[in-house]
Amino acid sequence: MTEKVLIDCDVGVDDALALILAFHSPDLEVKAVTGVNGNVPLSQVYENIQKVLSLIRPTPKPLIAKGADRPLKGQAIYAHSIHGSDGLGGAKIVRLEGEEWWEVFPGPSDELITKMARQYPDELTLIATGPLTNLALALEKDRAGMEKLNQLVIMGGAVRTKGNVTPHAEFNTYVDPLAAKRVFESCLPITLVPLDATQQVFLTPQAMEERLKPINTVFSQFLIEAIGYDFEIHRFRERERVYLHDPLAVGVVIDQDLVRKERFPIDVETREGEEYGKVLESPGGSEIDVCLEVDRERFLDLFLAGLRLP
Repeated sequence: MTEKVLIDCDVGVDDALALILAFHSPDLEVKAVTGVNGNVPLSQVYENIQKVLSLIRPTPKPLIAKGADRPLKGQAIYAHSIHGSDGLGGAKIVRLEGEEWWEVFPGPSDELITKMARQYPDELTLIATGPLTNLALALEKDRAGMEKLNQLVIMGGAVRTKGNVTPHAEFNTYVDPLAAKRVFESCLPITLVPLDATQQVFLTPQAMEERLKPINTVFSQFLIEAIGYDFEIHRFRERERVYLHDPLAVGVVIDQDLVRKERFPIDVETREGEEYGKVLESPGGSEIDVCLEVDRERFLDLFLAGLRLP
């Protein structure tokens, strides 16, 4: 039995790799992809969803929708320094005119999320790899619909480790901490995949040379271009390793034995200040499952298999 999934994302490089892994997994059936403001502005996110689907060429075609173009509160911030101005690290994807590998949903992302949850009660898993604005809006408009989800798997937060935007906060929760707080307080079945886990899975120059180079597909070539690896000088562009944050969230849905989880109450700091956007272990918070350790080699095997033609 395949698991039906909907992926809510802010397509930067690792979101794109997560989409490739999800669509290529024989264990998942991706029903829809929704976009949210995050790594890049919403218009670029929506374009990137279409670009990545043009690369994957999925059948049947998933539904796609545009979501929130700003956080619930405050100003949008972007991650151009990590993902490039186009969100895909400058990697080129050829889209043939008139060829569309998706079906456009006429409403916003939050409406599509609850519509599909109602269409597939207790069957649909929502994987969120961007800020949680769309999910918070969906909860506000149709909580009963959201309660029909099988589970939420969320990439976000830094629980017992340092953040990647500030010393305390991870990007997705920092962009919209109010949305994250509302989602975590929803009492829905949530598995959080924070930096504690995702920073254990990464590509090194050695892995690029020994494991990725021999794959030689359009998907491995996309990864090489998007992360800026140079095989002549044997190094990445402006970094020593590349973390696979969002693909791990997909991996957890494919194989829950990849990670070790703990269940404990968490909260999100929404007050302006040094710890804004921080995910806190809090006795007064909501209990959720938090991934803390990963079988790195097992995950890398799964991830690299997803870069081969299915």
